[in-house]
Amino acid sequence: MMLGIRLITLGTLGGLFASISPASAQQCAATLQTALAVAHTLQNHYYNTGNGMYNGGSLWTDANTLEDLHNLMLATGTDDFASVADNSFIGRSALNPNTNWNSILAGSNDDAGWIVLSLWKMGDYKINRGISNANAYFNAANTIYNIIAGQYDNQCGGGVWWSTAHTYKNAVTNELFLLLSAQGFRRGFGQNYLDNANKASRISMHHSFIPNALYRDAGLELAQEHRNEECTRALQRWFGAGYMSEQRAVLQTTWTYNQGVIASGLAELAAATGDKSLLAQAEITLDATIALLTTNNILRESCDNAASGQAVCNQDQQIFKGIWTKHVQYYLDAANDATRTAKYRPFLGSQESAVFHFGTNANNDVGSVWYAANQGGSIFTPKSSASGLAAHVAAAKYGPC
Repeated sequence: MMLGIRLITLGTLGGLFASISPASAQQCAATLQTALAVAHTLQNHYYNTGNGMYNGGSLWTDANTLEDLHNLMLATGTDDFASVADNSFIGRSALNPNTNWNSILAGSNDDAGWIVLSLWKMGDYKINRGISNANAYFNAANTIYNIIAGQYDNQCGGGVWWSTAHTYKNAVTNELFLLLSAQGFRRGFGQNYLDNANKASRISMHHSFIPNALYRDAGLELAQEHRNEECTRALQRWFGAGYMSEQRAVLQTTWTYNQGVIASGLAELAAATGDKSLLAQAEITLDATIALLTTNNILRESCDNAASGQAVCNQDQQIFKGIWTKHVQYYLDAANDATRTAKYRPFLGSQESAVFHFGTNANNDVGSVWYAANQGGSIFTPKSSASGLAAHVAAAKYGPC
């Protein structure tokens, strides 16, 4: 099949919601064919059409997977998974005007952020294809965004709480808030989005950053200069009265996905404000990821191990590397700079090659380990498969062909 390329058009649907037009770049047809094969395996092996969820998935990883599928279809011009949005649990919820999103989110503000990104990508696909129910997706995203924004306060140095229980503030929730706010402003959703993006950028950069230029998984509550009795009590509610430095150390893990989301958020803010220094700040972290979170130039989580019986990534961590590659794609979309594209092209190509040669089995399913051939330590789940899919799509746009 000839792969056509359809880019999203700037404009509005029904005069209400704008979509984002990604920077123009030639897509690699061969890589997209590989991505399509992985996507079909993902859907055939893991997707449950009955409940619209992925068997072995979770709400936030399902959101990322749906985002990846629609990112793929926007890249290829194909409609292989056109029915998935409306059939999915998230899509069904968006189409139902009576959906209680607070109930679905169950207090999780980071899950909420991932769902907004998914709804936007599905809405962009629908606008691109002229499908009339895209507004429902943007309406739902706006509702969820307002829930997240309502969880911002100035406690513990500022930021959005990880959950409505107000137990602690972590890096990725606030990185997502930055990204959603900056991109929401660029989508035409109002000045309050830009105001939120500016304050979110200050919080994310000042409270999660550590000396090696990477972001901690749960960094906001670790900023000692903002520690007070109230913050300590919140941490004790989460970890128990015996909250000790050993537990704080666990929270300082530098996962790959944190480094990608902050970069795409800063790039969106740069595009919104014209402040190119934000791109330089983002690349300090992207470059640190490449230098410090890789083995043989391939992304590797601290829990990854190709050998059987060694370190094993949990249900969340299996999707992190793909999120990094996806958000590098989004970073380059927003940066819209040929020099920056050239800088990251070889690394994106290396990740895609590693996914294909080391991570993929004979059934086109992708496992959790990319850096070396599987010796029984790779885990095969819908999260690891979606992670590999994201790497293929990012490389198809910005990697070598």
